Amino acid sequence: MRTIKDKELHEKYCNICIDSPNSLFANLDESSKSIIRQTSICKMYRKGDLIYEEGNKPFGLICLITGKAKIAKKGIAGREQIVRMAKPVGFIGYRAFFAEEMHIASAEALEDSIVCIMKTELIFGIVRSNSDVAMNVIRALATDLGFSNRRTVTLTQKHIRGRLAEALLVLKDTYGFEDDNKTLKICLSREDMANLSNMTTSNAIRTLSNFASEGILELSGKQIKITNMEALEKVSDMG
Repeated sequence: MRTIKDKELHEKYCNICIDSPNSLFANLDESSKSIIRQTSICKMYRKGDLIYEEGNKPFGLICLITGKAKIAKKGIAGREQIVRMAKPVGFIGYRAFFAEEMHIASAEALEDSIVCIMKTELIFGIVRSNSDVAMNVIRALATDLGFSNRRTVTLTQKHIRGRLAEALLVLKDTYGFEDDNKTLKICLSREDMANLSNMTTSNAIRTLSNFASEGILELSGKQIKITNMEALEKVSDMG
């Protein structure tokens, strides 16, 4: 991890974070945006670096500007459960930030990533004084809550095939496809696929192989090409 000190790069990344249509602060007045730019910190994380860690206090509001990250929680015997996949431009760790609690999960960079970290006191001041920003925060938290509720039902009620099929659809919805419109635009290890689907790594490997033999997928190392979307959606729906 290193801090980006180049002024032009810093401002460029801050502008991406603040002005993105998905940003909580897109509708802020220019003077408030300027204060955020002046006081925020941009950092680069290498693949495998922890952006924040479970059990630690939030050190600011974090916006993922480039790269990809997984949000994962340790369970029984240290087993990891991936609870969310993050993409740019989006905020991560903000549940703990706004709740003023410790992080209950960790965020790990899945590839080289850049984040913008905004000062706690400044963000709380903006939220208190700007009802539009406050509504953006409430809307974002409510959306994430809905996603978490749906995933809870999936991970507890669907069988292995249904869970893995839905995990693949979540990856498709989050990151999209490569130019061929079939290959997922993210490469996860089989262990991460298992942790996203609440199953053992061996079951994930076996189920992926079964999907491939059925013509639903094509596998090439960590790359996954969805060759029969209708069949994959059917497996997910049937559970």
